Amino acid sequence: MNRQSISLTKPNDEWLKAQVKSEEYSSKSELVNDLIRQARKQQIQVDWIRAKLSRSEAGGFTDESKEQILKQSKSLLNG
Repeated sequence: MNRQSISLTKPNDEWLKAQVKSEEYSSKSELVNDLIRQARKQQIQVDWIRAKLSRSEAGGFTDESKEQILKQSKSLLNG
């Protein structure tokens, strides 16, 4: 595993310490890795939505209903 040294603002460091103290995570490293995983997953979802919007804008109108589009979006967001 790669080791990194990062600087944190006082509020961010305090928040990390509070999460570890509450035993939600066993270490700051575990929490930071989890936050990065969440951000990566969110980026995949954002990229999917952007691609869908780009295809829609380029292709004109869709035959899908609002409900179908919403259902697909919720399905992706829920994994």
